[in-house]
Amino acid sequence: MPSYIQLFLKSLSLGLALWCGAAQADGLQALEQFLRSTQSGSTTFTQTVTSPLRQGETVARSKTSSGTFEFSRPDRFRFQYTKPFEQLIVADGQTLWLHDIDLNQVAARKQAEVLGNTPAAIIASAADLKALSAVFTLGNAPERDGLEWVLATPRNRDAQLQSVHLGFKQGQLAALEMLDSFGQRSVLRFGTLDVSTRLPAERFRFTPPAGVDVLRQ
Repeated sequence: MPSYIQLFLKSLSLGLALWCGAAQADGLQALEQFLRSTQSGSTTFTQTVTSPLRQGETVARSKTSSGTFEFSRPDRFRFQYTKPFEQLIVADGQTLWLHDIDLNQVAARKQAEVLGNTPAAIIASAADLKALSAVFTLGNAPERDGLEWVLATPRNRDAQLQSVHLGFKQGQLAALEMLDSFGQRSVLRFGTLDVSTRLPAERFRFTPPAGVDVLRQ
């Protein structure tokens, strides 16, 4: 499984919609409102994964991919990578499916085991800040790049994820930055979030195509 996919699965779902202007409490208030009121949405994304410098390196190694993202709370989402390689990640509420088109292979894992202590808690399951705070320590972070930020740190010290930063602009999720315990950084930049269209349940169902290898873990 590609490293950027692994990092993504570790950190899948922290966030959407917060605004933290002058008053420091505003960001968390907006996040709370999102958790309570936003039930589904779709957008585009670009993801860049940067590895820590090795000895002798002066330029960090990075990989960039792009695609579309859809979610339907409380526990369904769909990431479809289109460039540079086709990958599909679908959470149907019970199972997390990863379809690697080039390898003609599907990996299936129990969703609760994969996403338990990850940022997927926000998009996939958390109902409010109280529930989310049981998994992450939440706080406002300094404004930068024209965005307002929230920092989420896993309470589980054994977590492979070090931290997640969520960046918002005018009440919409604009960026998601994740740092793992190996120093690998993944940055997702999102397009405009469409919350006006109700997504059909079929978007979050997955049936392995005929002839593919299915690996169940």
